[in-house]
Amino acid sequence: MIRPGLFLLFTAFAALAQTPRPGVNYDEAKVGNDPLPDLKATTAEEWTKSRRGEILALFEQHVYGKTPANVGAPKFEVTATKPDALGGLATRKFVHVSLPERPAWQGMEVMIYIPNGVKAPPCFVGLSFGGNHAVSVEKDVPLSTRWMRPNKEKHIVDNKATEATRGTESSRWPLEMILKAGFAVATAYYGDIEPDHADGWKSGLRAAVSKDGANTVWSEWGAIGAWAWGLSRIADYLQTDAQIDGKHLAVIGHSRLGKTSLWAGAQDERFGVVISNNSGEGGAALMRRDFGETTAIITKAFPHWFTPKYASYAGNAAACPIDMHMLIALAAPRPIYIASAAEDHWADPKGEFLSGFHAGPVYALFGKKGVVVEEQPAIDTPVGNFIGYHNRTGKHDVTDYDWTQYLTFARRHWGR
Repeated sequence: MIRPGLFLLFTAFAALAQTPRPGVNYDEAKVGNDPLPDLKATTAEEWTKSRRGEILALFEQHVYGKTPANVGAPKFEVTATKPDALGGLATRKFVHVSLPERPAWQGMEVMIYIPNGVKAPPCFVGLSFGGNHAVSVEKDVPLSTRWMRPNKEKHIVDNKATEATRGTESSRWPLEMILKAGFAVATAYYGDIEPDHADGWKSGLRAAVSKDGANTVWSEWGAIGAWAWGLSRIADYLQTDAQIDGKHLAVIGHSRLGKTSLWAGAQDERFGVVISNNSGEGGAALMRRDFGETTAIITKAFPHWFTPKYASYAGNAAACPIDMHMLIALAAPRPIYIASAAEDHWADPKGEFLSGFHAGPVYALFGKKGVVVEEQPAIDTPVGNFIGYHNRTGKHDVTDYDWTQYLTFARRHWGR
């Protein structure tokens, strides 16, 4: 059971995503004006052969930590298949992902919906906050038994899911909309990989793959890195499934899982489309702006998400050799979409747009157009080509409006 202090912390920071608070800057006249680090690439070849790798290494060192290379080969077991899911619209599969060489990790339960009547569709890949049973409205989806963050509105009791949690995240995963558009969906609960609290690493992937198990804090990589690793293992499986087009995978995430999707997309180029929804500080928003959530705030509240080095830039973003336009650029020349919400001041919508804008020169090296416009567009006005962007009406969430843009974006770039 989570400690009372952590419950209060999680509750407070969830509220801050919507509500300005004293002492936090929401004034554009007071944002930081330190120059952004130079992308330092003059040709596509230079970017591909040297500069991209240098920047990736900088993010490993200063923000997310380095994912271990040798944790053992994953094992995939299809545990259930339902050919008439969602009233016949889709085939549903459950796949258990494990590491036989690391039995301390309990593994990950992946849920896949494949539209019936569509031959080898492309697939959206993402992690959920509430578990597979919260994503789907189907009552035969197994209820997760893993640790969950406290949330009275989502009916989490004693850090466990209850029957009342079913479907509570379905608005963020409009399965029928996605499936009818001809796309598959693969998702898993992020807590299967590592529980989202300061000591979650002890019972999660990071302890299981460390030399000392849960005896020593495993700080070389943070929870975001572990969650991103999980996304890549889902991609591993999808490339073995003949019912999925494993060459057309889009990685997607919201909030902290938007940070995760960006980091997964940076490391794993099999994700042909990368999508960040309201990812904010430590994700798409420029850290040097100091608008809304800052490096100081996020590393104090959620130090386990990052490598400890990141906290050293609290109040001193100018000392960091990277900023988040470089994270966006790591997706090049693949298409990437950044979404903001107008009321989500905490995530700094303008800072998210500016990251996309300043990543544009790298896309130009490949002859690709970026966000196209030089100023943040009006609300509910999607822009961009290979770097898409919109700032939606509303709060910190994922809506049908967002998904409409993502489906359109993927179709345009994949010719679907």
